[in-house]
Amino acid sequence: MNWGVKVLIGMGMFMSFITVLVVIMFTSKTDALVDNDYYEQGINYNRIYNLKEQVNIDHAKPEVIVSKEIILLIFTTQAKGNIKLMRTSDKQMDRAMPFETDQNLQVLIPAMNLPKGSWRLIIEWESQSKKYLYTQEINIK
Repeated sequence: MNWGVKVLIGMGMFMSFITVLVVIMFTSKTDALVDNDYYEQGINYNRIYNLKEQVNIDHAKPEVIVSKEIILLIFTTQAKGNIKLMRTSDKQMDRAMPFETDQNLQVLIPAMNLPKGSWRLIIEWESQSKKYLYTQEINIK
């Protein structure tokens, strides 16, 4: 076998390798780090930013206490809204639920059925005719 045949075999193997990578790229799942609704998020960026800033302006940041059994949210005033628990590693585990504070300005979320690990807690609520948005990373142990 002379060097010309070896070069042709090497080029053929390289071209096969590139072809396999292209096929894998087109048939693989979409990237989990890219949101499907990124365009809408871009349009709503100012609204979301203003809601987050309103929390700082009014000193309305809720206190979040995480234990094995519950996630306790303590608000500064009566509140009503929605809570999203987003699993950073698996979109299938995301949860959303409405809430309203009790007489003690608290909201209890059962955490017994939630898998251990990192979660993003997103709270969007209305209190005294003002809207707020608060996001926090939590870790369920």
